[in-house]
Amino acid sequence: MQSHLGDLREEVQKEFGTIDETWLNTIRDNWRTAALTPVDQALCAYAEKLTRTPAAMTEADLQRLRGLGLEDKTLHDAIQVTSFFNYINRIADATHVDLDPGMDPR
Repeated sequence: MQSHLGDLREEVQKEFGTIDETWLNTIRDNWRTAALTPVDQALCAYAEKLTRTPAAMTEADLQRLRGLGLEDKTLHDAIQVTSFFNYINRIADATHVDLDPGMDPR
């Protein structure tokens, strides 16, 4: 999670020029309690479902996101990013990649 948090930190800094570490840590610990837009909340829910129960994904999951104004290209990007991080995490877990020194194991 720590490396993913670093990726988010970089993206937020590029987008907004400033970083609220408390907000980032809230997202890391429980995204449901973070101050997120309805679109970001829906994307997080979608990514979580795709990660935890990929076989349960349905067209209705995509329709909910489309209903919030997201286009198919954006949905495709979200699916690709979520799937890539899941893939990389599974490779790391399967090959017992150690965390970098000082990294929080959360």
